[in-house]
Amino acid sequence: MTNAGTAVAEADAPAPAVRLPRRRGIELALIVLAVLLCVYGYCAVGLARNGTVPSGAAGYGAGLGVLALLAHFAVRLRAPYADPLLLPIGVLLNGLGLVLIYRLDLETPGDRAAPTQLVWSTLGVALFILVVLMLRDHRWLQRYSYVCVAAALVLLLLPILFPAVNGARIWIRIAGFSIQPGEFAKVLLAVFFAAYLAASRSALAYTGRRVWFVQLPTGRVLGPILAIWLLSVGVLVLERDLGTSLLFFGLFVVLLYVATGRTGWIAVGLLLASLGAVAVGWLEPHVHGRVEDWLHPLGSIEAGLGPNQLAQSLFAFAAGGVLGTGLGLGHSVLIGFAVKSDFILATAGEELGLAGLCAIFLLYGLLVERGYRAGLALRDPFGRLLAVGLASIVALQVFVIAGGVTGLIPLTGMAMPFLAQGGSSVVTNWAIVALLIRISDRARRQYDGASAP
Repeated sequence: MTNAGTAVAEADAPAPAVRLPRRRGIELALIVLAVLLCVYGYCAVGLARNGTVPSGAAGYGAGLGVLALLAHFAVRLRAPYADPLLLPIGVLLNGLGLVLIYRLDLETPGDRAAPTQLVWSTLGVALFILVVLMLRDHRWLQRYSYVCVAAALVLLLLPILFPAVNGARIWIRIAGFSIQPGEFAKVLLAVFFAAYLAASRSALAYTGRRVWFVQLPTGRVLGPILAIWLLSVGVLVLERDLGTSLLFFGLFVVLLYVATGRTGWIAVGLLLASLGAVAVGWLEPHVHGRVEDWLHPLGSIEAGLGPNQLAQSLFAFAAGGVLGTGLGLGHSVLIGFAVKSDFILATAGEELGLAGLCAIFLLYGLLVERGYRAGLALRDPFGRLLAVGLASIVALQVFVIAGGVTGLIPLTGMAMPFLAQGGSSVVTNWAIVALLIRISDRARRQYDGASAP
């Protein structure tokens, strides 16, 4: 064969497959670092409070390490191309939450929440492993979108049958066991919204009538999803769970914007959210009281009634300064009954300071950014919308809670992802991380020339 023929043959030959690095070693190293940081925090609390390392430090570290390693091996087995940051971030946030709750338990010996939270964390990691092992392809969820929305509505309706707790009907309590069904419903609604908008994205973007700066689709296209959203939010308003209502509304607007690519939906969403918040704030006494506390956080002190929860939270942040008082040396327990749940961030702000808060927010930011990155890398519209929706749930929840306890927006009762006391919340957040890991694994497999499709 001539030299020219050899050159043509070489040009026509397929390019060699490029194998992408799986990065599981990086994930394992980061998990070990996360566990060590959490054990260090646990020991620091004991040294600050009692002058000795807590007797349960080794057991805590071993338990958290075993859970993290089991989750890592599941990812290594079934999702070898997954993002290596998602699991370590979940382990670090969950471990830090256990440390903060244990630290507050020392101030409330009659109300110990850390052992129960550890049990819920174990259940969350078990669900994480189950999702990673059993869900081979996220697109399988698209087939059951209407089953998901039906289950979500049932979960949202159940708490109406039970007594209100702290002014809100969001809990199911049976024989000392309690769960918050709305936490699970948000993931199911994200699946439904993603599936429906993926199937109708062209009709939503290019059909209908243009009103001012918004292209309104036909009622036949937008009607079903709008009805489901209004029904779910209406139920939550009846239950006085305005925080979750705001989360659902934000999730709906974000996915609608991503599906259509039209910025007008963001403006409409902000306008409707503002109008709804003003109306509910004036008409609902429970919410109106929180708005008054937000507008006048020191009003109770001026009236001679002592500081309210928001004022105590602001005092805790101020006492922390830049570097914090140190783990175990703060006084955030003065906040009261919600210090381990709604106001857990105040403890972190006081004892870890502004630097610690920035580190925590960076972890949440990384978790959300990696979710968005996995969605953008996918080729299928459903997976892209689902990844954006799941990451947006975390982002919106962090904003609503952090804004409430720092006085940026009126306070709403929600659990800080992974950090706060709340079994339903920690289990749901581990499910979100598992789904993002499955999606990120699929996204990188698309570009690995040596992997099976």
